[in-house]
Amino acid sequence: MQVKNTGTAMAAALAAAMGAAPAEGREPKKSMPDTGNQRSLSALDRMIPDRKKIAEELGIGEITLTDMIKELGKPGRDPREEMPKPILRTDVLEMKDLKEGMILKGTVRNVIDFGVFVDIGVHQDGLVHISQLSAKKYVRHPLDVVSVGDIVEVKVMSVDPAKKRIQLTMIL
Repeated sequence: MQVKNTGTAMAAALAAAMGAAPAEGREPKKSMPDTGNQRSLSALDRMIPDRKKIAEELGIGEITLTDMIKELGKPGRDPREEMPKPILRTDVLEMKDLKEGMILKGTVRNVIDFGVFVDIGVHQDGLVHISQLSAKKYVRHPLDVVSVGDIVEVKVMSVDPAKKRIQLTMIL
């Protein structure tokens, strides 16, 4: 097995742990059975016998490392593709079509510590800052209010085509 991108510390450590060669280097020491598009977790387990040591080197927990290895066995899979598509307006196709005050429906595509990214049907997702998620209660974390895949109603606060940023609010 070759590890193509060993430019990051994590990829280099995983390549070393699995006995794999960088893409431009020597042949791999061990081979891993290929079961179609997904590799079996047990095969990955055998390739990294000392998971605790690797987790310490990477500065992560063993459970996190196990999850990462499991997901690396599923190349090209993006769970967001399985989510419901947003309900789009026919008059909003590009950022230039957005106006402040417009109310749109969109699909939550990503939840991060400081807010939520919502797909409203233009090329760029809009950001709902954590402070704009609810007027009724204090929001400690965005996951307390929404989750990925939720269809939400948002209002456009501002549009910056130069920076490709859309600021949204869920306080209507």
